[in-house]
Amino acid sequence: MSKAAGKLKSLKKTVERVTHTSKLRTNIPAGMAAAGPPLGPMLGQRAINIAAFCKDFNAKTAEMKEGVPLPCRISVNSDRSYDLVIHHPPATFFLKQAAGLQRGTMTPGKEVAGMITLKHLYEIAAIKIQDPPNALLTMQQMCEMLISIARTCGIKVVRDIDPAAYGEFLEERKLIVEQQRRELQEKREAKMLRTG
Repeated sequence: MSKAAGKLKSLKKTVERVTHTSKLRTNIPAGMAAAGPPLGPMLGQRAINIAAFCKDFNAKTAEMKEGVPLPCRISVNSDRSYDLVIHHPPATFFLKQAAGLQRGTMTPGKEVAGMITLKHLYEIAAIKIQDPPNALLTMQQMCEMLISIARTCGIKVVRDIDPAAYGEFLEERKLIVEQQRRELQEKREAKMLRTG
């Protein structure tokens, strides 16, 4: 038994220790990675060279429209190198762009913020199915998932849209959103007066 224990100890000394760190998951705007918060501190905690990472990320996303949020997965190796995987923008970003919206609804299921066609939905699904987390989904499953995401954003999926009528709808929607913002601001001010 003592010989086996001795061999085990010598084996432990020769085996290199592996440090396991969790993957860093974050959304970074395309072409806008900077050393400041919130990205800088997250990278600094994992001992990644922040300036080199920002330069690398901005070079990889140079051909994309600036400011588009990109989900990134960063895994750190023991020698302080990293593996960067950049996914396509989130589904909500694509859905809001297709519907021509700045933001979704405040009460999903009760109010309609915008509309998209089935063709829009299919094109978004064709892009999103290329992401590694969605690789095992069928196109039908991806479309169903996007329909449920659209529903939570207040986006209605229809067969076809009349451009003139939809333009009027968006103008009315801007007025509704402006009214909602004013109401929220009034509530905040009233709350500040009560606590102050």
